[in-house]
Parts: sequence; C-alpha cells; structure tokens
Amino acid sequence: MVDNIKNKFKDYKPYINGAQKMKKASVLIPIVKQDGVHHILFEVRSKNLNTQPNEIAFPGGKIDPGETPLNAAIRETCEELGTDKSNVEIISPLDLLVTPMDLIIHPYLGIIHDLKQLSINEDEVDHIFLVPIKHLLENKATIYDNQIKIIPNNDFPYDIIPNKNNYKFGSGNYPVFFYSYKDYIIWGITAKILENFLNFLES
Repeated sequence: MVDNIKNKFKDYKPYINGAQKMKKASVLIPIVKQDGVHHILFEVRSKNLNTQPNEIAFPGGKIDPGETPLNAAIRETCEELGTDKSNVEIISPLDLLVTPMDLIIHPYLGIIHDLKQLSINEDEVDHIFLVPIKHLLENKATIYDNQIKIIPNNDFPYDIIPNKNNYKFGSGNYPVFFYSYKDYIIWGITAKILENFLNFLES
C-alpha cells in the first residue's frame, strides 16, 4: 500500500484543490516602451462579445485542453493583438488568482517589443491603450470591500453536522480595486492582477 502511494506521488506537482472542476485562463501583463517611458498595455474588449463586452482587460483567455498556461498566454496575446510570438518576451509568471467564481487565472509578465507589429483583432478587441507604470505607482487604487458568504442550498443536510441549522459558516472579504487613467476605469479581476504586479515593484 505505502509503495503504491509513493509511486503515485513520485512526480506529483501540487496545484489547487478542486482545480479539475474549475475554469482556467491565462493573461499577460504587457509592458511596452513608448517615447522612452514604460507603459502597460490594456485592451478594451469588443462591444460585440457575449461575455464582458467593453470591459478593460489584459490580453488572455481560456487555456485549451493539453495546453500549458504559458502557451495559452502567448497564443491569446498574439491572436488578440495580431502579432507574432517573436514580438512577445515573457519575463516571469505572477501569483495565481483564484476567484470566487471558480476561475483560476495564470498571470504572466512580459514585454511587447514593437507596437508597430500589432494588428488588433477587432472581433475581440475594440481598441488598446497605454498607461505609464509611473502613473499607476503614484496613483493608488481605490478599494471597495465586499463580503463573501456561503449560502447553503435548500437540500443541505444540516441534520448530519454539528449544531444543525445553527451552524455558523465562515465568511471572507473580497476587495475590488479601481484604478483610473484619463477616461478609463480599470477594475475587477484586471485591477486585482495589476495590483499584485505593482506590489512586486514596490517591495
């Protein structure tokens, strides 16, 4: 028995409990240099998309079966921005983000070397815009806290747990970040990933 267990865990790489049933995506935080200043590139999603139209986002999307998170980030970036992977340099993975909506996001930090090589996929992207990294560091996010609670379904078996119907489920805090730049509001998951990156720069 023990030998069998050892064999099963020989090359095991821990990930996230329950990941098999969760959606998975990758995104890229693209750094670009323009006029001697380093910026972050953001997309405004097409208004014709079924999910999150007109939202501000990083390049990225769903990880296909058999695809690595890194390959997904590069592929989605190239598809959305209309460029070649030779124009994308990966610097590092960033912290994983697990959302309350059963989504695992693998963020990566990278460089887009030549903006002139971009040909935006208008089916997915309305337009792009650049924000100086210095602006984001000097203008902190506004944070709104939200409470996350467990709301049991009607068929939850209270009768087999301690304290029955009086059981006290824990709750958690889910902060939502808002960054502003000109007429743009960067918020939600994109802002949360951005905030994680900016914290690295300040540490």
